[in-house]
Amino acid sequence: MNEQMNEHMNSDIARIMTNMSNFQGEFNLTKSGFNPQMPGHQTNHHMIFRQQPRTVKQIGAGIGLPYEVRLEMALMLDDHQCALTVALHQYNKHHWLSEGAESFLSLHELFDEHRDKTEKHIDMIGERVARLGGVPTAHPVTQHELSYIKHEVEGRYTMRDFIRNDLEHELKIQEMLRRTIARAHNLQDWGTAEVLQDVLVDREDLAYHLYSVLEDDTLVRGMIHLLDGSGDMAGDRPMNPNSKLQ
Repeated sequence: MNEQMNEHMNSDIARIMTNMSNFQGEFNLTKSGFNPQMPGHQTNHHMIFRQQPRTVKQIGAGIGLPYEVRLEMALMLDDHQCALTVALHQYNKHHWLSEGAESFLSLHELFDEHRDKTEKHIDMIGERVARLGGVPTAHPVTQHELSYIKHEVEGRYTMRDFIRNDLEHELKIQEMLRRTIARAHNLQDWGTAEVLQDVLVDREDLAYHLYSVLEDDTLVRGMIHLLDGSGDMAGDRPMNPNSKLQ
């Protein structure tokens, strides 16, 4: 039975799991301070300088953790908020391009919920970076560069393609969140662990929504019944084609 299930596994899910097995997500723990090669890091301006990007304050910040702990956690958190921002942009695209009998209303609203949750999580993590004394990355190009997930290529594709790409993003985000949560526990940064645990539970819920949509059951049969000459909208069921139930 299990072999038969594996043989008939939804191709979208199978592709995602293959990509996940090859996922080598890493944190940018060495990318701290100004980098002239990074967009938004140019210093030719007239603003009053106070702190470099992706650094933390040497003293204070109101949280009694060592500087080294705050820096490591802030860099990991910043990578998460960059990844979530990429996910948000992709959800925006899919929300705008929702179409089809199953998608135009139901998935349009589902993507709306995912956008709202993602915006909330970006804010939660960005606030935690600031509380650790850090400077979160805000330049959109730099965010994509630092993100451990990448936005899909431009253009319109099928709704299943969109959802599959979003689910793959969610699974990768979960994996990286778990790594940071484990590290935060090791460093006794309970505040960061609690924030990310709340985010993780929500991301798992969002991924479950996407996974469920990709399942192979459906209530939509398409328009083949108008073309196959059978005159039976109910398919193989023994029902009168003139029934008002159809």
